[in-house]
Amino acid sequence: MNTMQDYDDATAFLGHWGPFQQSVFFLLGASILPNGFGAFSLVFLTDMPSHHCLVPEVNLTQEWNEAIIPIKVVNGKQELSSCSRYRLDVVRNLSAQGYIPGRDVNLTDLEQEDCVDGWSYSKDIYRSTIVSEFDLVCGEQWKQPFTSTIYFLGVLAGSFISGQVSDRFGRKPVLFATLAIQTIFSFVGIFAPSWTVLSIILFISGLGQISNYVSAFVLGTEILAGNVRVLFSSLGVCMGFALGYMMLPLFAYFLRDWKSLLLALSVPGVIYLPAWWFIPESPRWLLTQGRVEEAEAIVRHAAKKNKVEAPQVLFEDYNYEHYNVFYLLRTTNIRNTTVTLCLVWFTVSIGYFGLSLNTSRLHANPYLSCFIAAAVEVPSYISSWLALRYLPRRLSVICVLLLGGVSLYFVQLVPQGLSYLSIALEMLGKYGLTACTSLIFVYTAELYPTVLRNTATGVCATLSRVGSCIAPFVFELSVYFKYLPYIMLGTLAIVSAFATFFLPESFGRPLPQTIEQMHKKER
Repeated sequence: MNTMQDYDDATAFLGHWGPFQQSVFFLLGASILPNGFGAFSLVFLTDMPSHHCLVPEVNLTQEWNEAIIPIKVVNGKQELSSCSRYRLDVVRNLSAQGYIPGRDVNLTDLEQEDCVDGWSYSKDIYRSTIVSEFDLVCGEQWKQPFTSTIYFLGVLAGSFISGQVSDRFGRKPVLFATLAIQTIFSFVGIFAPSWTVLSIILFISGLGQISNYVSAFVLGTEILAGNVRVLFSSLGVCMGFALGYMMLPLFAYFLRDWKSLLLALSVPGVIYLPAWWFIPESPRWLLTQGRVEEAEAIVRHAAKKNKVEAPQVLFEDYNYEHYNVFYLLRTTNIRNTTVTLCLVWFTVSIGYFGLSLNTSRLHANPYLSCFIAAAVEVPSYISSWLALRYLPRRLSVICVLLLGGVSLYFVQLVPQGLSYLSIALEMLGKYGLTACTSLIFVYTAELYPTVLRNTATGVCATLSRVGSCIAPFVFELSVYFKYLPYIMLGTLAIVSAFATFFLPESFGRPLPQTIEQMHKKER
């Protein structure tokens, strides 16, 4: 028997879908739920309520009280100015002398001043958000999208570290450590005294967020086999995410202030801790570390749970070499694959997060639009699961990218009155990009060998996080030209579809274990 006897063959006797695999499948799927509402809670936490200058309690007549906030025309609609008021001392004098605004005094001639006494925020939708708590408006308005960027910078750092860390310390410790970080720091955020402190806390919570997702994904991919592996890596993980995402508007609807929302989001992590005793470490990983006895113990325990007989000798001598990030650029073949995959990951991520964070602007009701954006994920994950079962990877990735890119291009052609049509196109774009997220995760895992798989997924994820850091600002570009964000995302998607054309196909071939096997695939 060869020294590199295949792990899948060695554990084939377990079957694919016994009690052991079921418990791993559902527990890991559940660990993804907090990621779904964690990532997009920012839509509600950082939403900007309508606001205008606070006018302190001074004796003003009824008319002056109503007239002190200037009226501006925004997009053809009259609105109260949100960043200025007529000078209070001037207005107070005019009011005391009995002048009436608009009759005795021409308002346009009056001098205006900034909101020196702070702001008054509309409580129609939220009791409070981070914006109203720390006054991230007017001169400080750049901090609002930047809050999301800081969070995603944490996610970026996390995806960079987590691949390396879980290759070193194991999938399971990293899964639980990062879940704990995510939970603790969501909770601590409630007590933040200032925006700066809150940003640091959000950064750390973002660190835990992605590492937890990647560890769960890799752990499941390594323990499960065959069709169940495909089911887990496309539907299991993603449905966990989409369910968490769909729960978010529900939580946010009943908890209208940001502190209670953060508190509610940190609860599931605590409930999840007992799962430590039910989720095993990845036997594949233990073997790469030379810890054969531990790997055997886990597989024998699984055999007992599935009520099957384990053979006397499970794993013959395994020997792995260790590789680092630079192996991903070593040969032309690997380099081309890595660069192309990174481009696709970047595109999918900037589009997916850009469109998801834009939901509060889609429709008058942020809860409804967040729910629609989340619900779109369900059919897109189901179709990507079907595509993963029956279609070549390369073809499916190219098709969903083109679908997403083209529908975003068409948004600009929609006439003004048909806002529902443009929302539908935007959601079709999100459908394409979301389907691509789960396809590209699996495609990447199939192209790289076990010794590089986590590192490769980590590097691609890192590039995609660069995309998500930029995402909060993508829709700010609409200030310059309304449809610029859609044109930019559409172009990226179409370019990536073209690049995917040059990737090798991995459909229906065994997972490569060594770098040599990876090369064999490509010829």
